[in-house]
Amino acid sequence: MDAVERAEAGARGPLGEVPGRWSRGTVAGLLRACHPGPTAAVTLLVTGLAVASGQDAAGVALVAAAVLAGQLSVGWSNDAVDADRDTALRRSDKPVADGTVDARTVGSAARAALALCVALSLAYGPLAGAVHLAGVAAAWAYNMRLKRTVWSWLPYAVGFASLPAFVTLGLPGTPAPAWSVVAASALVGVGAHLGNVLPDIEDDLATGVRGWPQRLGPAGVRLLLPAPLVAATVLLAAGRPGALGIAAVAGALVAATGGSVLGRRWPKVPFLAAILVAGIDVALLLWRGTGPS
Repeated sequence: MDAVERAEAGARGPLGEVPGRWSRGTVAGLLRACHPGPTAAVTLLVTGLAVASGQDAAGVALVAAAVLAGQLSVGWSNDAVDADRDTALRRSDKPVADGTVDARTVGSAARAALALCVALSLAYGPLAGAVHLAGVAAAWAYNMRLKRTVWSWLPYAVGFASLPAFVTLGLPGTPAPAWSVVAASALVGVGAHLGNVLPDIEDDLATGVRGWPQRLGPAGVRLLLPAPLVAATVLLAAGRPGALGIAAVAGALVAATGGSVLGRRWPKVPFLAAILVAGIDVALLLWRGTGPS
């Protein structure tokens, strides 16, 4: 029995019954459990990459659908796996923990979204689809195990790096993505990991989750956070130097540093700063393109 199945089993009643699945509250719970903010942000940013690559409308739609399905599967699997821990911590922001939706339903939704992601990703192209699915698999590995290890940053790096490669490899002729774009995306992923975990470090440590950010501690995370985010923007700007690139680096520096400083009082701000820097990087890509360089 895997971690999702164990979490699902824990949501059953004393006689093994499963609560009703598709009430209005259940649908609302599923929407909350998918991590709607990050899911929407990643989907929109990658759709922007597809536009920047010169992909046609049908291809852009397929990219958006595949990435959305993958992000839904990751968000739902995260809440299903963490159901017992979130309940123990009385997480009011987690619909499984507050009883809005049961873990079995969330786990089933995760599997359905994953199956849809497989079909949509491979429809975009066998090689491109395999790369995207490797990134999604890395995210599932994070949920299942790696979040508790010093390697917790690696699934974020792999997952984010896979996204521009997925977009580019699905273009006619299967061109390789620019190495700088892939590397910059990996760096943004590391920054997103640091920003995403920061608000929950104390709760994580209390429940035995000792990933890389938890070992660094809140002060260490805030100090380190700007580095990968700004480095990503510098890497992209260096590919086509000019006034816009300088402005982008300055914007990334202000956003990342400001998010880190404000994170002392508002712990969720650093993750929002990471998303803002990712948006700046997509704007750079719209300007310079995503192809080989």
